[in-house]
Amino acid sequence: MTPSTSTFTTRLSDAARVVEASLEALLSDKAAPGELARPPRLMAAMRHAVLGGGKRLRPFLTIEAARLFGVEGQGPLRAGCAVELLHCYSLVHDDLPSMDDDDLRRGRPTVHKAYDEATAILVGDALQTLAFEVLADPATAGDPAVRSDLVLGLARASGLGGMVGGQLLDLTAEGRYGTATMSEADVRLLQMMKTGAILTFSVEAGAILGQADAAARGKLVEYGRALGAAFQVADDILDREATSEALGKRTGKDQEKGKATLVDLLGMEGAQRECRQLAEKAESALDGFGPQAQILREAVRFVVERQV
Repeated sequence: MTPSTSTFTTRLSDAARVVEASLEALLSDKAAPGELARPPRLMAAMRHAVLGGGKRLRPFLTIEAARLFGVEGQGPLRAGCAVELLHCYSLVHDDLPSMDDDDLRRGRPTVHKAYDEATAILVGDALQTLAFEVLADPATAGDPAVRSDLVLGLARASGLGGMVGGQLLDLTAEGRYGTATMSEADVRLLQMMKTGAILTFSVEAGAILGQADAAARGKLVEYGRALGAAFQVADDILDREATSEALGKRTGKDQEKGKATLVDLLGMEGAQRECRQLAEKAESALDGFGPQAQILREAVRFVVERQV
């Protein structure tokens, strides 16, 4: 596996900085053209949900994947921000008492704790619709076909056949709807949908913006799927091994709730081995891209070896 470099660290932090600034602009109190008003409480709660935290890995992947095809600037940045807005919506709703019931996110009170449940639900709704508004805006891509492809891709990754469907499978695995026995294949599908689909689209969005051919786009999707799977296994390992203070959220909750994870099915050593194998698969998918894909290769190590 390729070791991380100072170049990778710099690019990741630079991307996080510009993404943060762009998200802050998107979440300003000033009404956008066509809007009647932006309720202050809603905007404050949306900023609480989105700003001031997170590695911004998903927009970073969009920016770096687009760079492979010579596309830089506002297009990849805005597309990455759209994915991040969608991701943050999912966290707000996932933290709700009826879902995972978490009080802490990124070291701060979750939105329903800082505000209230109704506001948190509306924050998630608003972040989701804003994500698609950003993608559909000509400022993201001049070609309407590119914008349409981006909207379609994010909708499929986040909807019933992706993240939302995966969340339902996750609740099912807890036994919410009766006794549930999850096979290894069931758990892999659950995780591919709940976590992997959005992360995969983060990479694919760069290929869409770069109008990559089918072969190149397919390889990036292959990379994204392996990376997304590795991310979830690494996250499950951290949930068992890291402290709440280090992660900025409650740990050990998956085991408490009886959630299905590969750590449970494969054991800790087996899960760690699985993570390494997925990392190798992700890297091998980039073989045809040469040195230009070095940062994406290093992103694999970052995902697998992160401590927070």
